[in-house]
Amino acid sequence: LLSSVGFVVGHAGLYQALAMFAVAYFIIGMTVLSVCAIATNGALDAGGAYYMISRALGPEFGGSIGIMFFLANVCGSALYVLGLVEAVVDSFGIPPGQKAGTGVHVLPQSYWYELLYGTVLLALCLLVCLVGASIYAKATFLIFLIVMGVLGTILISFFATRPIGVPIRLPSSNGSETENGNFTGFSLATLRDNLGGGYKVDYTTGQMMSFSSVFAVMFNGCTGIMAGSNMSGDLKRPSYSIPRGTISAVLFTYLVYNLLAFLMCATCNRTLLQKDYGFLRDISIFPPLVTVGIYAATLSAAMSNLIGASRILYALARDDLFGRALALAKKTSASGNPVMAVILSWLVVQLVLFSGKLNTIAGVVTTFFLLVYATVNLACLALEWASAPNFRPTFRYFTWHTCLLGIAGCCIMMFLISPVSASASLGFLLLLLLALHYLSPSSTWGYISQALIFHQVRKYLLMLDVRKDHVKFWRPQMLLMVQNPRGSARLIDFVNDLKKSGLYVLGHVELQDLDTLPSDPLQPQQDSWLSLVDKLNVKAFVSLTLAPSVRHGVRQLLFTSGLGGMRPNTLVLGFYDDEAPQDSLAQNPAFTSAREEVPLSFPPLRAPTAPKLLSPREYVGIVADALKMLRNVLLARQLESLDKAWELRRAASPPPTIHVWPVNLLRPDSARYADTCSLFLLQMACVLNMARAWRRARLRLFLCVEAGTMPHAQEEKLRQLLKDLRIQAQIQLVPWDTVTCLHWQTHRGPPGGPALTREEEEEGTVNFPANATQVSDEYICAANKLILEQSPAPAVRFLYLPRPPADTSLYPVYLHQLELLTRGLGPTVLVHGVSAVTSTQL
Repeated sequence: LLSSVGFVVGHAGLYQALAMFAVAYFIIGMTVLSVCAIATNGALDAGGAYYMISRALGPEFGGSIGIMFFLANVCGSALYVLGLVEAVVDSFGIPPGQKAGTGVHVLPQSYWYELLYGTVLLALCLLVCLVGASIYAKATFLIFLIVMGVLGTILISFFATRPIGVPIRLPSSNGSETENGNFTGFSLATLRDNLGGGYKVDYTTGQMMSFSSVFAVMFNGCTGIMAGSNMSGDLKRPSYSIPRGTISAVLFTYLVYNLLAFLMCATCNRTLLQKDYGFLRDISIFPPLVTVGIYAATLSAAMSNLIGASRILYALARDDLFGRALALAKKTSASGNPVMAVILSWLVVQLVLFSGKLNTIAGVVTTFFLLVYATVNLACLALEWASAPNFRPTFRYFTWHTCLLGIAGCCIMMFLISPVSASASLGFLLLLLLALHYLSPSSTWGYISQALIFHQVRKYLLMLDVRKDHVKFWRPQMLLMVQNPRGSARLIDFVNDLKKSGLYVLGHVELQDLDTLPSDPLQPQQDSWLSLVDKLNVKAFVSLTLAPSVRHGVRQLLFTSGLGGMRPNTLVLGFYDDEAPQDSLAQNPAFTSAREEVPLSFPPLRAPTAPKLLSPREYVGIVADALKMLRNVLLARQLESLDKAWELRRAASPPPTIHVWPVNLLRPDSARYADTCSLFLLQMACVLNMARAWRRARLRLFLCVEAGTMPHAQEEKLRQLLKDLRIQAQIQLVPWDTVTCLHWQTHRGPPGGPALTREEEEEGTVNFPANATQVSDEYICAANKLILEQSPAPAVRFLYLPRPPADTSLYPVYLHQLELLTRGLGPTVLVHGVSAVTSTQL
């Protein structure tokens, strides 16, 4: 305060100095409002701004900003120590050009001597901070009284001191030279000369000054607003003390800065202001008191930053964000003083002292503080925008506008002061964010991101109007029913590739009755399922339900899963067969680590001889229910045998293939390639091929043709359809006369037999009652053999899934036919679509 105002006014002039104060205190004022709001929203602990930010924005932001704030306080402490060294050397140093001192000027001047003086002064600060916060508070109160006395003396001196000339000794290449500065008393001419800017070379660093460099030095004198919040763990009532103390300090210092700037401009010429930063001592009515005041104020600021840095480091260590790296800083004295954090902070400050000159590190310190202030405003803004009911600060004199203005002001000034330092600081912050995101343990503080996401998702879900759906923007929204994740890991991963940025829900039915239970048994399972989703790296939600039967549970999930316009439109089931389930979760790389215990929370797989939870009739009933509810259905068989990594890593020539059979093989008399179900099957195969992991695969579409037809015309028609749908696939003609003849000879004779009814022709509405009995096992086995003969073997096959028969007594026969059709085919997906999903429109 006492040494920097003359520097600012001397280079910037009164107008620009007042503008600097206004900008600096605008940023500080907005930040203070945010600090007060957060400080009065709950109990504060040690760490000040770090504690506020980490508890508001989460450990990633909190930890990274905590490190930045620690470095800001460390550099700030070094800055004030160097400032005190300059003041001491200015008062007691041997003048430049002289080899021996005279009178009180006995201290040698050189880089190493000044480093020694700084080390001694820093050791004094260390001793006070090691004793504890109580002695620090007493010392700072005593210093406050001294500074107030000095400030009063200075204000009186501007009026009481007569005009005098002040000789100024400056170092030069020839030793030293002397210039004369003038204290003119109140003079209109002096005021007029000092109104505009007059940037020149700083005599301490030899660097040319500018608005940004002067602002950087000036702003460091304003950073004490965080001193109170840094001591939050040592205050009895931080929520009461921080707002009142901080606001009072901001208003008082702003008024004093402006008053001193005006008085200096009106009484001191520019030479005195620019060439002698200790001129207040020369014009004072009692010079020794000014010297003591400058020393006391600077020493207090250095101690404040040192103890603030130690408290931040202690809070970081106690939160275990950096693991063992900061374990030493947790140790405290018997009274609770974090002595190791103080010592570590002192060591870092000592290293910064090697920079040598005060104004050299001013830009870096200012950039760090501005970044911290911007993040404090961001934390308050996020809390306000999240609209969480528990954000109820007793300090209400803030809005999201003040937070946003504070962020904008900090960012603009950061880049105006030093674009390089600002960019480097942001890059360092980003690296810390990424490191903490991936390496730090999870916390129980609560994440503001979750509240913001909830707020935005709710808003956009309300805007998602199902009445505005269009087939052009259709996407699969999957509900995959999982009995036990141990036997479904690869199926879960496969369906994740099929969802194409759509909704994906893992559904599970627990067969219990809530009336007979003391509490909900699904709640303890929820965390295990969510951990499963994380470990398998799939983008899925989890929906668990209680029901007396699996069929009732699936109905519940189909009715209730999702929200608004995001509801499952496709049901995916594993296939119903007699194969013994395999524990694919135990071999999954995500669960091979000895530390992973998530799979243990799932029950063991069903023994091969144990009864199943649902009957064949109930399984087919689930398929029928889904179709009645206008949900598409996928039945996945032997997907657990699909080694996706091996399939997609194998030799590039030939690439893996996806076989597509878009014809109802159980209805050879009504085989068509352009009905709703066939088009849906094509769409699902194309969606899988569009997934990043499956882009190397090639679609192969099989066109079944009979003798006497026009195969090339059919092929051309199908090729045109694929072109219109923008689906790239190879078409392969497959003669199947030997297969269909088994059907005609056994049941219906040649194709010239009786015509099909209208109901049988329209796939969308047909429930052909005799279908399950019309197709013989011999025909189905021949169709299965036909599929197997197409080589090379694909990675996965897509087959047409016919509707279940209307007669529920035929459900077991229907399931038997599906089992025969897909026997030995490897990974196979049976698909039935009920909704239009393809579009040729722009």
